[in-house]
Amino acid sequence: MPAQPDPAAPVALAAPEVPDLTDLADDVRVAATRAVRRIRQERSSDEITDGQYAVLAALTNRGPMSPTALAEDQHVQPPHMTRLVNALVAAGLVQRAEHPTDGRQVVVSITDAGAVEVHETRRRRNEWLGARLASYTPDERAVLAEAATLLRRLAAQ
Repeated sequence: MPAQPDPAAPVALAAPEVPDLTDLADDVRVAATRAVRRIRQERSSDEITDGQYAVLAALTNRGPMSPTALAEDQHVQPPHMTRLVNALVAAGLVQRAEHPTDGRQVVVSITDAGAVEVHETRRRRNEWLGARLASYTPDERAVLAEAATLLRRLAAQ
């Protein structure tokens, strides 16, 4: 009869397999893209495009900005930003005002209606994601918390 293992003895765990960097990059890219696409489906209004919402969120997070600064912030060309801002002005979600020190420029700021759109979209996205995370174990949620930290670091590079 074989000897029984000592239950008090430490258990040697196999080291997790480290994936090839190319495979890992592909897997993270695909998973992140799919997650973002799914989360973006949760929004306050179907009338607002992803680009328009991104402008509203930028104005919420960073305050009033010139159209040029918005274009740089969103990594789009100025003519595209002009179209986004025009649509948001027409919808009453942002407003233009004269620049306080340079009469040749304008400053774009979010309106109360725009702030409501951002708040509601964030609420819906967090609610959707939170409902899914509730089914994960505490250990899985801890892994996702660490992954979120790593993804923020990755995005900042």
